[in-house]
Amino acid sequence: MNRTGTHSLTGRISQAPTELLHEEVLAPQFDYDVTHLLPFYLHMEKALLLEYVRLGVLSTGDARAIATALHEVSAASLTADRQSNLSDLSFAIEVAVGRRLPEPVPAWRVDRSRNDFQACGQLQLGRAQTVKTAEELLACAAAVHELAILHAYDPMPGYTHLQPAQVITPAFFLSAVCEHLLHSAERLLVCYEGWDAAPLGAGAMAGQQLPWDRHRLAELLGFAKPAPHALTAVASRGWLLELAAECATFGIGMSRFVTDLMTWAGGQHAFVSLPDEMAAISSAMPQKKNYPILERLRGKSSHALSWYVDSATTQRATPFSNTVEVSKESGAQMVQQLSGLRSMLRLATAVFGHLSFDTARLREACGEDYLGAFALANELTLADGIPWREAQVITGAYVLAAQRTDRPATCPDPESLLSIAAAHGHEAGHSAAALEGLLRPEAELERKATAGSTAPHSTMAVLQRQKERIGELTADWTRRREVPEAAARHVDQLLGLGAPS
Repeated sequence: MNRTGTHSLTGRISQAPTELLHEEVLAPQFDYDVTHLLPFYLHMEKALLLEYVRLGVLSTGDARAIATALHEVSAASLTADRQSNLSDLSFAIEVAVGRRLPEPVPAWRVDRSRNDFQACGQLQLGRAQTVKTAEELLACAAAVHELAILHAYDPMPGYTHLQPAQVITPAFFLSAVCEHLLHSAERLLVCYEGWDAAPLGAGAMAGQQLPWDRHRLAELLGFAKPAPHALTAVASRGWLLELAAECATFGIGMSRFVTDLMTWAGGQHAFVSLPDEMAAISSAMPQKKNYPILERLRGKSSHALSWYVDSATTQRATPFSNTVEVSKESGAQMVQQLSGLRSMLRLATAVFGHLSFDTARLREACGEDYLGAFALANELTLADGIPWREAQVITGAYVLAAQRTDRPATCPDPESLLSIAAAHGHEAGHSAAALEGLLRPEAELERKATAGSTAPHSTMAVLQRQKERIGELTADWTRRREVPEAAARHVDQLLGLGAPS
């Protein structure tokens, strides 16, 4: 307090921020910080009070008075004011608490920097946002898994190079979607473990003067440990790049699965459909039933990639120290982007929860192309001893002859196969006898013998393990959500605080 009774935050500059700076930069940042960072800031302030007491810097009474004042701070009680708090949340908390104290506490906030404080608060927010995102990933995986279980025995065409290639099942495709979702949840968990180190106590860049117990501070905030290097703690936002990169990678993969659904929902395939309440109409063509929700899903999946580019560009070639460019601008899109990603995931969960596969149409489509040709070529080699490349030639000639006579793919013609094989100097008696079984879609499914294949028993084994992983990951992510929440309650208890007023 100065002689006029006003609170001064600096003696270095004599003027408050300009109105332009306030309106364009500081006030919007203040609003963002109050909305997203205030709970973490208050948690840190309270944890630091406990350390001040341990260090003998503050008395228990002074710490209790400050903690009580902090407990009364709310978003509604804070305003960006370029005169009194320089439109900065940390300063606003300091001023708000000071006004609630019966008398100043000189040592409060001694040996402190906003650098590690802001870095820690942003990381706490990033971790909380990651937990929410992982929970949506797992909810979507559960919906995909539930649909997959219903279709492990239904044959459908699988495509390579956009051409019908081999017989698969909806469950085989859906288990790949589920795998992508679970892999992303696991990757985020690995990243989260790497971020489980609190920057608080690193100071401005080189550490702090007082012997702060950074391990205790980390524990009080719900972190596993303190960040090991003071400069990295305040200068790096590598965790943000990792988070954006994982989300971008997930979005890219998800866009490919959605593209398949969009293709299969088209009139040329008519493999899948959604209920009317998840469809739309054309304003001009009354015969159409559109699925713009799938287009939304694919479109929304692209934003995470632009987020990564934005964050990387904002950090690239900046000094390795605390800068506003890195600490504020590089993370400006995080909440919005993760919110958008979770919106996409909720839409995807609804889609997979209501998606219908036309199993009769799927089986019919399997018979429209020669999806058993690969098995026939194998049979010619394994049963009739025809060299592999020549078996491929004979099989291709058989398919071409059938197409020329408009013979259905599932209608065998052993005589044609024998004739073509003979023309190439080979006997194909065993393959000709087995031809009908080689062309049946269900038989094509059962023939696959390797782990992870489209064979129903193999797909069901994959789905069983995925069910277990959903449970394990749900428990893991629940713990990641509960530990910081429990730490905040524990700090309040240590300070003798009840529920916020």
